[in-house]
Amino acid sequence: MPSESASVWHVATPTQQGIWIVDRIDRLRPTYLIPSVIEFTGPIDHVVLADAVGRALARHPALRSRFRLETTRRRVEYRTDGEPAEAGFLDAVEEDWTTDELKRLVEVLCYTPFDLGDEPPARAELIRVGPDTTLFVLTVHHIVFDATSRRLLLDEIGRFYRGALSEEEVVLPEPVHPAQVQVPIPESELAPRIADAVERLRGAPTTVDLPYDRLPDADLSMIGADARTAFDEQVTARVLAASAEAGCTAFMTGVAILAATLARRGGQRDFLFSVVWPGRDDPVSTGVVGMFMSTLVLRIRLDETTTWRELLREARNSGMETFIDADVPLDALAAELDDERDVGRLPLTPVLVNLAEVPAPFDLAPGVVGRFRPLEPQYSKWDLALFVHVADGSRLELTLDYPADLFTDETIDGLLSDLRRGVADLARSPEETVLKPATEALDLDDPAVRLDLVRGVWSEVLDNKEFGDDVSFFDAGGDSLRLVVLVEKLREVSGRMVKTVDLFRAGTVRGHADLLVDAEKKQAGGARGSRERLLGVVRERRAVEPQA
Repeated sequence: MPSESASVWHVATPTQQGIWIVDRIDRLRPTYLIPSVIEFTGPIDHVVLADAVGRALARHPALRSRFRLETTRRRVEYRTDGEPAEAGFLDAVEEDWTTDELKRLVEVLCYTPFDLGDEPPARAELIRVGPDTTLFVLTVHHIVFDATSRRLLLDEIGRFYRGALSEEEVVLPEPVHPAQVQVPIPESELAPRIADAVERLRGAPTTVDLPYDRLPDADLSMIGADARTAFDEQVTARVLAASAEAGCTAFMTGVAILAATLARRGGQRDFLFSVVWPGRDDPVSTGVVGMFMSTLVLRIRLDETTTWRELLREARNSGMETFIDADVPLDALAAELDDERDVGRLPLTPVLVNLAEVPAPFDLAPGVVGRFRPLEPQYSKWDLALFVHVADGSRLELTLDYPADLFTDETIDGLLSDLRRGVADLARSPEETVLKPATEALDLDDPAVRLDLVRGVWSEVLDNKEFGDDVSFFDAGGDSLRLVVLVEKLREVSGRMVKTVDLFRAGTVRGHADLLVDAEKKQAGGARGSRERLLGVVRERRAVEPQA
């Protein structure tokens, strides 16, 4: 228990207060919940595991919180003497739940809002879905929880569970109360800090010129979608080398690439992007369950003379300035820079850039492994978010996350193509100007240029130059793995989002060159078009192959 009296009301941090206000205004948008669905495979004692989950939930003051709005001083307060959440158990096998019923149950557990004034801000349910398969659904409100908290809580659950199985008592140190760590900046110091941060951001547009297919409004569904593109080791190595020379992290590189992509698409040259900051600078906070994260705003600018190397340095310098202001409340900045904003919408910018969090599998007990399952549905808080990841330290991956209602598949394909083109340009020549039209270097309207381009990529992938323009890729020595590499290479050098099934059907150098004429138009059919192409491949095979 915390050292101070459990009946004391604590003042919520500025970030927590902002989450409370938005959550109260828009209770039906579940973007301020942190749901996790973990699939355990292996034999589990569900009674013992439920007890371990309950013990872990009850330990932490943040997870026993209740909130209120103190109207006299107009601030959000919380106390931590509430009853903790209980861990439930449902045997879906014994009760014969259908797949659809289970899917609906998990969705309800993940996204039902909390009444933060009267109930614990967490819920947990164990669901047996097979002989050796159990789902663990854990949902906690973002006002008291972040990604580090989840890792800490899951680690404790595992320790309690293994201890109970081995009949060993597990004694953990008394949790630190978040109020002991989250000390607000004195008002006398905060005012000049806000003024400095406002000056850094003043004059920047508080909107981003995104290629909306539907403008955001109050009726917009926040159900999200995502799209990913990846780069091979050679391109990744060249990009990371240029970034390292400019002192950039992978995150800062993502900022530069996104700014270049959006600037190339339109006339905007000055951008504000949001950044999520862990907020655990105090070493004591690393072991505390609570909400320490904050949203920062980064400004990045370029013009017609900016080179890729200069843009990387701009991203680095802007990032460092932003992190220095990490403890300046975003709401205070928004009030100064955009006093007419809709408090139910994201302040200052609808775009986020962040490193991708890839939760690793973890061992609950010998023979029992837990893996995070994708959320269905997923919800997007931002109009557009770019997540940056370097897989295995050697392959750059960029993922766009967005509300599905805002953009069509064709628009997202176009954004991915532009991102790929930017990465390819950066890898090829960091000294080139960013806003130099990519088509200056490669005229894909010229049939001879297209043929030369495809021949070169084939030669690199096959390690062979002895093939004709009308020879099948597979007859020239290709296989399914090389076809995947070919897709990646053609996307990188052309900037066109060609698809594996199209390359498979076209088959030859000449056919692949024709695909580059206008690959975007070939994708205009969206999901239906993809289905028809796949069915077309199968039907063609059925027409030429003897039937059993």
